[in-house]
Amino acid sequence: MSVDITQEDASSEPRRGYTRHDARELALQILFQCDFHGSTEFWLEQFWAQREASASVKTFASELVAGVRTHQDELDELIAAYARNWTIDRMPVVDRNILRQAMYELLWVPDVPAKVTVDEALELAKNFADDETRRFVNGILDQLIKHDTRLEPKRIALAS
Repeated sequence: MSVDITQEDASSEPRRGYTRHDARELALQILFQCDFHGSTEFWLEQFWAQREASASVKTFASELVAGVRTHQDELDELIAAYARNWTIDRMPVVDRNILRQAMYELLWVPDVPAKVTVDEALELAKNFADDETRRFVNGILDQLIKHDTRLEPKRIALAS
């Protein structure tokens, strides 16, 4: 009896392109590009054509990107308020987009618990930045959760 080791066991791990984690990674990549290009007009279709992602992953990633872009001024003001001695322009592009995305998710995506959002942001920092970014992101998000009154329901859920 032979076993085809080229086929992945579907039960061992989720397929890439089918989880919300994948959507967050893709959204971060799009937001990173938006910082340089300003618009998605000329490259977003090609971006999606080069990636395998389920419809739900594309939808969630697109929602995150649209939400961040819609609320970017407010998100940047929040980041500036909690990031002592840093301005948005001085932050590395990856760091500020991880923060924007996580803050958007905390404030405007009610079905995602705060712990999940923070854990995912820290995972993005681990994969795309460094330990210093992880500490920075964790500190900023912790302050937002503690002090922003809009997050009272998530703060209560986090405490229980």
